[in-house]
Amino acid sequence: MMLMSVINMKLRDFYPSIEDLCEDMDIDRQDLESILNKAGFEYSKEHNRYM
Repeated sequence: MMLMSVINMKLRDFYPSIEDLCEDMDIDRQDLESILNKAGFEYSKEHNRYM
């Protein structure tokens, strides 16, 4: 839950897309999505956040 909250805050305040966040923070998007998907969250491109 904390990871999703921090990622959503970063997306809301600093990054227009998950691609930009991952590139800037040197995060492997597939690893991030795997962790968040296992917790029941999915990225919404339309809302630029995990839901």
